[in-house]
Parts: sequence; C-alpha cells; structure tokens
Amino acid sequence: MENLQQLFIEAGTLMLTGMVFVFTFLGLLIVFINVVLVKLAKKYPDAIVESRASSKRNNNKQDGKSVSPAVVAAISSAVKQYRQQHSAQK
Repeated sequence: MENLQQLFIEAGTLMLTGMVFVFTFLGLLIVFINVVLVKLAKKYPDAIVESRASSKRNNNKQDGKSVSPAVVAAISSAVKQYRQQHSAQK
C-alpha cells in the first residue's frame, strides 16, 4: 500500500511539472509572437494595416455581388418545406 501511495505522489508531481512546463512554454510563445508583431508593425506599418483592412472589406462584401433573388427564394422555399416536413413528424 505504501508503494502505491508513493507511485500516486510521483505521478501527480510529474503531471504538475508537465502542466507547468506547457503553460510556461505557451505563455512565452505568445509573448514572443507579440514582440515580433510589434517589431514588424514598426518596420512595415502600412502592410499590416492594409492587409487587415482588405480582409475586413472582403468579408463584408462578395466582390460587389449580392445574392440573387432567385437564390433567396430557393433557400426560403427549402427552409419552409423542411419545417413543414419536420413539424408534421412530431
């Protein structure tokens, strides 16, 4: 029984040591990435700002095209049909 307790203590110590190591490593990795980002932002300020702005613009618009009314009608019809079929089953 004494041997089993010793094994549990050793396993717990090893687990905590591993968790602390991983937490420290990931924390240092985040700090390192942020330091590199700050240095790159100072060296190339326009490139980072433009790329972020263009990605936001691309997410909001679909190359100037909107969804056609036929597609909206087809989706609406499919949703209505799905709801009718599944509400009848309950």
